[in-house]
Formats: sequence, C-alpha cells, structure tokens
Amino acid sequence: MTSLIHMMVSNYKEIEEINKVIKVNTWPLMASPGPMLCIVGSYLAFVLKVGPRMMEKRPAYQLNGPLIAYNAFQVLFSIWLTNNAFHPLIVGAILSPRCGISKGGQSATDLELQSVISSSAWWYFMAKMSELLDTVFFVLRKKQNQITFLHVYHHTMTAVVSWTYVKFLPGEQCALLGLINSFVHVVMYAYYLIAALGPQYKKYLWWKKYITWLQLVQFVIVLGYLIMVLMMDCKVPKALTYFMMTNMVIFLYLFGDFYRKAYKPKRV
Repeated sequence: MTSLIHMMVSNYKEIEEINKVIKVNTWPLMASPGPMLCIVGSYLAFVLKVGPRMMEKRPAYQLNGPLIAYNAFQVLFSIWLTNNAFHPLIVGAILSPRCGISKGGQSATDLELQSVISSSAWWYFMAKMSELLDTVFFVLRKKQNQITFLHVYHHTMTAVVSWTYVKFLPGEQCALLGLINSFVHVVMYAYYLIAALGPQYKKYLWWKKYITWLQLVQFVIVLGYLIMVLMMDCKVPKALTYFMMTNMVIFLYLFGDFYRKAYKPKRV
C-alpha cells in the first residue's frame, strides 16, 4: 500500500510539472473539480429524483427533432475523436508505450506527445460530458426502464474518470481506449440516429445486440493491452494502469451481465 501511494504521488508531481507547461489548468472545466462535480451531481439528481418526479404526471415528450440532431452530432463528434486518436504520436505511443513523463527532464518530443495526448483526452472528456444528455432524454421521454444501474454508473464514471485522467494521470497506455471507444460510439450513435428517424426504419436496426458485443470486445482488448504494458514494465504511470484495469473488469462484468440478460435465450 505504501509503495502504491508513493507511486501515485510521484506520478502526480511529474504530471503537475508537465501540466504547467501545457497549461491544462486554463482549459474549460479543468481548473478544479468543482464545475465537473456540479454538472455530474446535477445529472444524478435530475435522472434519479427530480426528473422522474417532474415527469410523473406529464405525458412523455417525443423529442424526435432534438434526438435526430443530438445523435447526428454525436456521430460526427465521435468520428472526429477517432480521427484525432490516429495522430502519428498517439499511434506510436500505443504501439510502443514508453513514458512521455520520464524522470530527469522531458525532451521536446516528450512534451509534444504529452500535449497531444492531453488535448485529445480533454476533447474526449467533453464528449463524455455531452453524453450525459442520453439519460436526460430517457427521463423526458419516460423511458425509465432504460435508466439502469449500468447506464447511470457508466455515464457517471466515464465523465469523472476522463476528467481525472486529463488533470492528474494522462498516461499513454489509455490512448488505445480512447481510440476504440470513440469508434464504438460512432456505431452506437449511428444506431440511435436511425432509430430516431421513425418506426419505418426499425427493419434496419437488427444489429442492436452487436453494439453491446463491440463494447465487450473493447474492454477485453484494452484489459489485455494494460496487462501487457504492466508485464513489460513499460515506463508509464502504473497507478493509472492498475486503476484502469480494475475499471475494465467492472465494466466487463456489468456489460456481460446485461448482454446475458438481454440477448441470451431464456431457459424454459
């Protein structure tokens, strides 16, 4: 435990020095956790208490136009994030993870790599914040059956963890997650976009279960990659590696349980 705490403190000090050069603290919502926590807290209050109570005696909103616009935006945003993740420095870091935050000073290349990763991660964080609207739309449309523990936990954790990543531990080993997850969200929001176009397009939505399948595959790939990084003793923040591995296991369990209950044939 002592060595883990020492490792986290060491990582934090190194990141702080880098962040001062990149000026992460000047970016929107990054000066302190307060604004992010207020948004996430308001989200939880609305989707768990305030929203359902407000909609209790009201008819469900249709919101077809806003849903089409929102999902189209998320598709384009996710495509842009995926393209961002193919930056040569990020691809190089994924294929050959080392440490852009090396002891004894940082080279110009190290700083450029960290700047690119932090910038891309901040945009990824902004995407996670915008995706909180998924649940808000469920509440307004009175789709309470879709507001599961998995759904709320997933949206809350990705928002908080992505902020923490940008602020404290922007290690290279999580770049692969950003790349794969952004691609998965292109597929997912394309599905939602088609569904929002109307019931006449329902015949094109046979592939719903494969979205969950893709999500499970991404967790397996990222978990395997993180284990490899750890076993090869790559010079990246190990505290982040352990944390993300734990998170991948939790998501694997929750999404696996959802897939089993939703799509596996029920025994008679």
